[in-house]
This record gives sequence, C-alpha cells and structure tokens, in this order.
Amino acid sequence: MSDLFSRHRPIIEEIYTDVFVLACFVETASLFSKINNIHKLAPFQKMMTPNGHETNIPLTNCGEWGWISDKSGYRYSKTNPLTNQAWPAMPDAFSKLASEAAMVAGFDKFIPDACLINQYAIGKKLGSHQDKNEQDFTQPIVSISIGLPAMFQIFGETRAGLETEYALQDGDVMVWGNSSRLVYHGIKTVKADPLKQALKHRYNITLRKSH
Repeated sequence: MSDLFSRHRPIIEEIYTDVFVLACFVETASLFSKINNIHKLAPFQKMMTPNGHETNIPLTNCGEWGWISDKSGYRYSKTNPLTNQAWPAMPDAFSKLASEAAMVAGFDKFIPDACLINQYAIGKKLGSHQDKNEQDFTQPIVSISIGLPAMFQIFGETRAGLETEYALQDGDVMVWGNSSRLVYHGIKTVKADPLKQALKHRYNITLRKSH
C-alpha cells in the first residue's frame, strides 16, 4: 500500500496489472477553474439508482456524452436530465490531458467523448463497482484526482476480491485498461487533510470513450 505522504513516488507506477498511476502528473488549479465553469452550466446533482436510492456522490458531466443513472438503469445520455440541455463542451485541456496520460501508460490514440466529474465531501465514499456502460472495452479509462487525497481500492474481478489500495493525491492521474478494464474498484471514505484545512472536497475527473 502506498504511503499517503510519500515524497518519493515513481513518475509512473503499475499498482496492479494494467493499472497505472502517473504521480503529480498535472497542476490542478487550472482544471479546478474549468470544473467551476462546468458547474455553472450543469450543477452537481445526485441521481437515482435503478433500485430507487439516491447516489452517494454528486456528479456532473461535460462532453458529447454524460453518464447518468435513474430507475431505468445506468447509461450515457447526450442531455442533462436536470435541464434537458446538452452537457457543456469538454474543455480541450481535459481531452488533451487524457490522451497524453493514456499514451504515457501505453494506450495510444485515446480520444474521450465523455467526462464524468464527481464531487466527494469529507466523510463520503464510493463503493465497489465496474465501469461497464461503454461500448468498447479496448479503450482505457483516465481518472484525474483534484483536492483532498483519497484511498483508491482495487478488488479485482469480483466485488469480494483481494483488495489493493493506493493513496491518490492532488494531481495524480490513473490510467487502466486491457486485462483490468472491468476491474471492480472504489474509493474509501474521504478524510480531511490536517495540513490543508481549507480543502473541503475531492474532485475526480473520469474520461472515457463511451461510444
């Protein structure tokens, strides 16, 4: 397990088969300002799960497609169910960063068409799940961490698999695919950072090729 406050992490580390972390790969201030702009057009919202419960984490999207959830199931939609309007355009900085990170991790020509943004408050977590609503599982997933640190969990091929943990920090970028494209994963309860008390949230930008 990674040391949360490690100052000597590898630039790129394969933490699990075909799961890579690019440590401190991006300076996040400019990304956070773009999240704020997206939030103004498509506010963070909690959605309904197929079993009728409210999602634990508020989310929004940008790009051609946005990930949504309701009683009909999990899927991608070109429109925001809150407004019935198209999602905000994906910033070029997001797509370029995703393509660059994917290439560093060995995935060439990745061009995302969907960008999910999750907002984690202190005390919130995301349970074990797969990313399986996309049409082409040969395409990787790129995930950017902003703000508070969080412990990423990998469970393997089943929800009850042997757990691997890695402490993600602000500016880290994860890329996974190939044999681990459908790996079960989650986020442990987000905790406050005693050294950065002004930070109240963790944001996660997840970029995918949905269609």
